[in-house]
Amino acid sequence: MTDQTTRFNLSMRVLHWSMALLIFAMIFAGLTMVRALEPWQLTLLGLHKSFGVLALMLLLLRFLIRIKSSTPSLPSGMSAIQVKLAKLSHWLLYVLMLIIPTSGLLMQYYAARPIVVFDLFTIPATMVPHIEYFAVFREGHGLAVLLLIAVLAVHIGAALHHHFIRKDGVLKSMW
Repeated sequence: MTDQTTRFNLSMRVLHWSMALLIFAMIFAGLTMVRALEPWQLTLLGLHKSFGVLALMLLLLRFLIRIKSSTPSLPSGMSAIQVKLAKLSHWLLYVLMLIIPTSGLLMQYYAARPIVVFDLFTIPATMVPHIEYFAVFREGHGLAVLLLIAVLAVHIGAALHHHFIRKDGVLKSMW
């Protein structure tokens, strides 16, 4: 749904920036965990899993709000291919934000490791580990994160291009 709105609504803006911070923290934590075997790693891993579940819940909320909300139109000076690429990159971000926590959940499930979410509830796991499935979801999780980093770099670069070069208000629509 698109109209003459110039800014995303407050809930979309809050979710956008809070999820941005969460995603960057999750990427940093994930990359830190794969590079170090320190005693604090288990604590960080537990937090990573809990925040991953939170990210998935926020994504679902964000998606529901997104499909029910009016959104600002893209600037009129953009070419048809730029509009298609912008829409494709946004949907790719949504797909990756769905795939990454889901693959993390499935990775833990097939490793027979229940996920304790902030000591509030537990997501159960299989009783018997399935190492092949674990390996598939672990590999997919890592590859999806690398793709997300690349898409985020493009997304941030495009936002900065709109703000500093084109000066068309795209970045301001998220503030």
